[in-house]
Amino acid sequence: MSQINRPVTLTKSMIVDRIQRETGHSLRDSKDFLELVLEDIKSSLEEGEDVMITGFGKWQVRAKQRRRGRNPATGKSMYIDARKIVTFKTSVKLRKLLNRTQK
Repeated sequence: MSQINRPVTLTKSMIVDRIQRETGHSLRDSKDFLELVLEDIKSSLEEGEDVMITGFGKWQVRAKQRRRGRNPATGKSMYIDARKIVTFKTSVKLRKLLNRTQK
């Protein structure tokens, strides 16, 4: 039987380990560095700013209006409150990299 290839989830812990290996800094410093970067991204998005990493992609905050929906369990009509969501759009460079193996 062939083994099914399942996608691997990249975790913060895996990123911290890689930073530590590549830079030679302590595990604590590597974790602090990643947390600092993530906090900058989160605070920028919270303020409504776009976050763009060249060669990777762009995160944007979008507002969704209040809308009519349906409760899937009961089928009853209801309203879904307005909210903000974060969208991600890959850069052209990353998109090409992801699609080059499909030719």
